[in-house]
Amino acid sequence: MITQKTKYALKALIALAEEAAGAGEALTIEQISQRSGAPKRFLEHILLDLKRTGYLGSRRGRSGGYLLIKAPRQVSIGELLREVDGPIAPLPCLSRRAYQPCDDCADEESCRIRRLFGQVFYAYLLLIESLTLADLLESPERIERLAADAALPPV
Repeated sequence: MITQKTKYALKALIALAEEAAGAGEALTIEQISQRSGAPKRFLEHILLDLKRTGYLGSRRGRSGGYLLIKAPRQVSIGELLREVDGPIAPLPCLSRRAYQPCDDCADEESCRIRRLFGQVFYAYLLLIESLTLADLLESPERIERLAADAALPPV
């Protein structure tokens, strides 16, 4: 499950990407809040984090605000989830970037819980790693096709 913080980050990125496709001007926090429906008080911290991680740039002054500095095709949804929420693996022993052995597990190779959740997580990773911000902007059908290919039920 993604956090509310990630939902707000995605909504803000969508608003900024749509602006970049149009006039391409920087948007203020107030404008991003209005366009995305995300509360301004949460956006301030989220936008600073997205700037720090290299997704956004900012301009000062009268026409200042935030703007998307990566092309939507370069914004990986899987990477964004990790940047905003941290590790996305359901178990610490399945994480590629934040691996930790489970305290209560004597043998990872024979662990049935790890094996089951590893298979589920692998299917999830195949789908989530293939998605970009451009997919959210362009085509809900593409996401539905990917889910169908992965044998996932429609939402």
